[in-house]
Amino acid sequence: MCLGIPGRVVEIVDGYAGQLALVDVEGAQRRVNIGMLDEPPGCDDWVLLHMGFAVELIDRAKAREALSGLEMMGRGRAQLIRRRFEVRGVVQGVGFRPFVYVTASELMLTGTVTNTVDGVLAEVEGTTDAVEEFGRRLRDDAPPLAVVENVRTSDQPVRGGTGFTIEKSGTRGRGRTLVSPDIATCRDCLDEMGDPSNRRYRHPFITCTHCGPRFTIVTGLPYDRAATTMADFEMCGACRAEYENPRDRRFHAQPIACPDCGPRLELVGKGTAVRARDEDALLAARELVADGGIIAVKGLGGYHLVCDARNDRAVAELRRRKRRGGKPFAVMVAGLDVARELVTMTGDEEDLLTGNRRPIVLLPRRPARQGAGVCDAVAPGSPDLGLLLPYTPLHVLLFGAGDDRPGLDALVMTSANLSGEPIVTDDGAALTVLAPLVDAWLRHDRGIHVPCDDSVSRYVAGAELPLRRSRGYAPLPLALPFDVPSTLAVGADLKNTCALGEGRYAWLSQHIGDMDDLATIEALTRNEKHLEELTGVAPARLVADRHPGYRSGAWARAHAAGRPVRTVQHHHAHIASVMAEHGLGVDESVIGIAFDGTGHGDDGAAWGGEVLVAGYKSFRRAAHLGYVPLAGGDAGVLRPYRMALAHLHAAGIPWGEDSPAVRACPPAERNVLAHQFATGFGCVSTSSMGRLFDAVASLAGVRHEVAYEAEAAMELEGLARAAESDPAAPEDHYHFGIRTGTGEGPAVADSGPVVRAVVSDVRAGVPAELIAARFHASVAALVTGLAEICRTRTGLDTVALGGGVFQNAVLLGAAQRGLTERGFTVLRPRLLPPNDGGIALGQLMIAASG
Repeated sequence: MCLGIPGRVVEIVDGYAGQLALVDVEGAQRRVNIGMLDEPPGCDDWVLLHMGFAVELIDRAKAREALSGLEMMGRGRAQLIRRRFEVRGVVQGVGFRPFVYVTASELMLTGTVTNTVDGVLAEVEGTTDAVEEFGRRLRDDAPPLAVVENVRTSDQPVRGGTGFTIEKSGTRGRGRTLVSPDIATCRDCLDEMGDPSNRRYRHPFITCTHCGPRFTIVTGLPYDRAATTMADFEMCGACRAEYENPRDRRFHAQPIACPDCGPRLELVGKGTAVRARDEDALLAARELVADGGIIAVKGLGGYHLVCDARNDRAVAELRRRKRRGGKPFAVMVAGLDVARELVTMTGDEEDLLTGNRRPIVLLPRRPARQGAGVCDAVAPGSPDLGLLLPYTPLHVLLFGAGDDRPGLDALVMTSANLSGEPIVTDDGAALTVLAPLVDAWLRHDRGIHVPCDDSVSRYVAGAELPLRRSRGYAPLPLALPFDVPSTLAVGADLKNTCALGEGRYAWLSQHIGDMDDLATIEALTRNEKHLEELTGVAPARLVADRHPGYRSGAWARAHAAGRPVRTVQHHHAHIASVMAEHGLGVDESVIGIAFDGTGHGDDGAAWGGEVLVAGYKSFRRAAHLGYVPLAGGDAGVLRPYRMALAHLHAAGIPWGEDSPAVRACPPAERNVLAHQFATGFGCVSTSSMGRLFDAVASLAGVRHEVAYEAEAAMELEGLARAAESDPAAPEDHYHFGIRTGTGEGPAVADSGPVVRAVVSDVRAGVPAELIAARFHASVAALVTGLAEICRTRTGLDTVALGGGVFQNAVLLGAAQRGLTERGFTVLRPRLLPPNDGGIALGQLMIAASG
């Protein structure tokens, strides 16, 4: 900080009032005291300040006179006040204490700042104006990664003193603080990493208070180095000096390190032999991937499997080893220029891709030119590519930097696990579990305490639409519209996340996975415990899905320990989640449209095409898709032709050999299905919209069997986007039959007319793209039509859209457009996924409402 005196420059050496300053007096530097109430010994020169400006260099006698009659630094002794600021939010590990220190210094305030189990506690003393300005800056000018949720103030007795200090963190009491997510490497760190004269040149673990690992390395609170996985790395002298310098960008950056004292890279080959370390390990890994190899790379939240995305043989081999089926791989590209070569992007999509959260972003792929593009096996049959940019220094170096030989520019970057299991984080487990999948391991010795997959998102109809909320987002809390008691919601069985709530906040875990194996169930146990430790919430009750067979519900009952366990209906929770995200109050109601695969219905059927008149406290089923038989449970999900035959049966259409779906079903299986549909044996009735998408995909000859959830629907969406006709055009779509019923009974949307029209178009040779577009338009029109019926009956004009079917960008965009044109207020997911990954919030809110 420099203060201009006519003919002189004053630089405050240590940054706060009461310290010595350097004064340039006609070219000679002299140490002087900044005007304060106390007089350090051995200093005869003072700087007179008025309203924060240095105006004159004075001697000790004149200083005493000024102190008794004038205001030094714009204040007299009687005008001093002292105030405590208790700050809650994401304020640890984001440079908040350095920000407080510098702010207090600039305002010439004395006092202290420390981390606590609740957040950050600061006490400052100075003039009223300066203290008030400090409070304003605390709320409005916080560091970029900080999230100030609230600031509580209280006046304290004036103590005097001559300095501002950062005190040791406090650990007493049951507390709650908000830990920052892991953040992509900032521009300043990347510039230093690329500067040959910088001591962190090519350092794979460069970080500062504005970037790097946070959530995944935290082992306890408050957030200090001793409570992270960096505790085992003793800082060298140079790092220690930066760490302790309040004016340094790395002041109290807990992951701070350099090549002399930080984590080390090593490349491990088959047989667990270390083949190379540090720069040699990086070079060997790059060469291995360039030669078509597959390696495991240890990242922030777990290991990734990596290969050349432009190498057909390597991608096919990775798909075979991982038993991935046709599920798309994510691709990390070296930079925006490569991304623009592979996909089309709007400005909003580019902002999402390049932001500091760095999710995988689903983007429309460009038609591949000869010799360009990634290989087809990366995302077979998908119109989109899931792209992400490097978010760690190691990723940047893996592509090559500085004087490196030109390397690969597009890498498959997929979670290192066997399909369906949690991401691998432990080094020992990586060597055994991943041995059948990789040729080598590029790893480091910084521990990963919390597994965290990459987040997945897309941009739809003017807003971000999260598909998987994890790295970069978790564990940031959501503000709630009303107080909730301490509660744990355990989510659903697919795309599981859990949520803790208390007061006006809910904390959702990172993505955990599908609850179909012991490893994922154990991951839920570990992650829920860690979330309790971070938030300080001790849940007094639990809430789970009403499905009697859900493993998440069984987990809740097994871990209840005498606490009550409430169950809520699946689709009601979908709608409540959207309501809470948009801040609707406890007594408000909406028209809720929940379209998904299946969820347990109150009548025992498998619901999934639901229109609810819903608040948090209760719901009424206002309309639903007509029931068709679902035979064989999972078999019906994995073989869309079975759902196609079910819909043909329900529509009264014979199973002719001219139907692609009928031809796809083996004759013996057809006979079994015909018996099941006729007798109901082994069938459950379903109103699932997701299964109707599967059926139409098979009827149109698009996809008859799937290897992963929603594969058929995704291909159908891609075809709809490719169609020349506008999928939202009302004159060019199929029509559901609507039976409104009488009294308070639900309206029923009959899919029979749509199925008959699809069959007719197939027989007429209509292209699958146009069939897909017409079908999407028909579902969007159904949404608006059923909303109109509900508005007429209830007077409600707010519609909430939830459920996994609304991951579909074509449908969500068309439905939102149609509803808005008809005067509805449309609530759609923006902060949480519409799929089951966001359902825990809805469970929490329903349980809290009464």
